[in-house]
Amino acid sequence: MPSLSIDQVNLRFTIKGGRTVQALDDVSLTIRDREFAVIVGPSGCGKSSLLRMVAGLQHPTSGTISLDGKAVTAPGKERGMVFQSYTLFPWLTVRKNVAFGPSLAGVPEEKRLRDAEEFIRLVGLTGFEDAYPRQLSGGMMQRVALARALANDPAVLLMDEPFGALDSQTRSLMQELLLSVWEVSHKTVLFVTHDVDEAILLGDRVFVMTAQPGRIKAEVPIELERPRHLESSTSAEFIAYKRRIHALIKTEAEKAIDRG
Repeated sequence: MPSLSIDQVNLRFTIKGGRTVQALDDVSLTIRDREFAVIVGPSGCGKSSLLRMVAGLQHPTSGTISLDGKAVTAPGKERGMVFQSYTLFPWLTVRKNVAFGPSLAGVPEEKRLRDAEEFIRLVGLTGFEDAYPRQLSGGMMQRVALARALANDPAVLLMDEPFGALDSQTRSLMQELLLSVWEVSHKTVLFVTHDVDEAILLGDRVFVMTAQPGRIKAEVPIELERPRHLESSTSAEFIAYKRRIHALIKTEAEKAIDRG
């Protein structure tokens, strides 16, 4: 059974001057339990808005979003969100940032701190438990953000271009880290990116969206063997997927330019 269901979701809003904008149009897709699903598309197609609605941070104009049959109407601990910006509490150490969610849930202090150390180990930051965010690099802060999301034990991990602000080398390292963490945690993941290579490397399926109003244009199953590594991107199969997805996005980007 699908873990996450997005059914005929529409998003409209009114801009200055009273004009109504259709941001998303009849978007439907299902994400299976433990699947790594990726959404790509041209700028402004509504990728991040869709993810925010799954997180409960924004509401669709019409349509429904449900997780294991229960309607999503607000944020909840069963959905963990990792943003492009690090959103860490600067006054808390790494350990206390990771343990923050479980503390709100009433997990006893000894257990939540012990669990926090395990998630810190999982993302490769052992030795930095007592550091503050200002003492960390961008990649390290995003590792903390990932550990903090995992510490709440969400059913679904939502990731909105989480590596977009990182330099190329750090981004590659974070992609490999995320793959290794996912292999261990078996979380259902819905991941938004503008990077086609990243989408193919990470995803079980890649959903390509149209230019505004955003719709699902194509679903591309990625049938590359796992576990995957950066070296996978040099294979003929990987390059074929890349050409196909780039062509789909290019067509939509050209439509957006023509409308503009």
